[in-house]
Amino acid sequence: MSQGPLTGVRVLEFAGIGPGPHAALLLANLGADVVRVQRPGYLLPDQQLRGRQIVLADLREDDQLAKVKGLVERADVLIEGFRPGVMERNGLGPEECAALNPKLVYGRITGWGQDGPLAARAGHDLNYLSLTGVLHAIGPAEAPPPPPLNMVADFGGGSMFLVLGILAALVERERSGRGQTIDAAMVDGVNALSHLIWALRSVGFWNDGRQNNFLDGAAPYYRTYTTSDGKYFAVGAIEPQFYAELLAKLGLAGKDIPEQGDQDGWPQLHTTFEEVFRTKTRDEWAAVFEGSDACATPVLTFEEASRHPHMAARGNLVELAEGVLPQAAPRFSRTPGALAGPPPQEPSDADQIWR
Repeated sequence: MSQGPLTGVRVLEFAGIGPGPHAALLLANLGADVVRVQRPGYLLPDQQLRGRQIVLADLREDDQLAKVKGLVERADVLIEGFRPGVMERNGLGPEECAALNPKLVYGRITGWGQDGPLAARAGHDLNYLSLTGVLHAIGPAEAPPPPPLNMVADFGGGSMFLVLGILAALVERERSGRGQTIDAAMVDGVNALSHLIWALRSVGFWNDGRQNNFLDGAAPYYRTYTTSDGKYFAVGAIEPQFYAELLAKLGLAGKDIPEQGDQDGWPQLHTTFEEVFRTKTRDEWAAVFEGSDACATPVLTFEEASRHPHMAARGNLVELAEGVLPQAAPRFSRTPGALAGPPPQEPSDADQIWR
């Protein structure tokens, strides 16, 4: 029985990919009761669908649409990730659902948003990043910007902002007694995530050149280095006291090298740091920096991360029969969440869920 902070909250998720299912999983990890509506067909053992019951429904059939509307009437939250207009054509748009359930929080997640010139266009994480300026700022100056997995737009700017909107709307509903519609667009979320960069740019502390700023790999104290075994070490010693400790651990304290803030000297510092890091293996450097505040850490693979003592101590990753998966986050003092149960193997009966 769930004890998470969202225990008792009923979420109705309409099947999609990417940030919609991820948002529903996050809510399930926090205790929400999530029912997923999808077209009839084969159920894949998708770990993103943990903690769900699944209702198979063809919304073109009046009797099946009526059953889904019955679930809408009892839901606290609805999540959908279709292109604008799809839910309206199915008779399940925000206005129709609000008429069925005025307290419903209706969460919509798209790449481009519900309106604007690109609203009806297809896209993926990389496309949403490209039009926000963020993708251009990532990667080495002499190469094309690399895809930063699909963490930034899909999940950072997408599902996390959808969940933020849902939780805020649930809080507001306690005052007003009314639900509302959330237009969560990944481009909006990415722009919100990049607030610091825009703020630095507005006062002349950031320029549009890639790998030409202190957080994009240009600064020798905030980048990664190759070690003697071909692995990598991450350095993030921004503050002067941490930078001083970095120099000490590298054996460079008191040496005739450029000052930390001397941007003209950064190429020389980078070359010096690179040469020093190539004198030891990654794990040897990890031992050197163990227990220090130099903000220098080994770059681990997923497999190595699953065995790291800090991850183990906090229980961040759970080893299950189906593989290693992340634990629920964040943590609560009274009502802890937990990784939701396994994905369903077969559909549930809509009438039984309604009851």
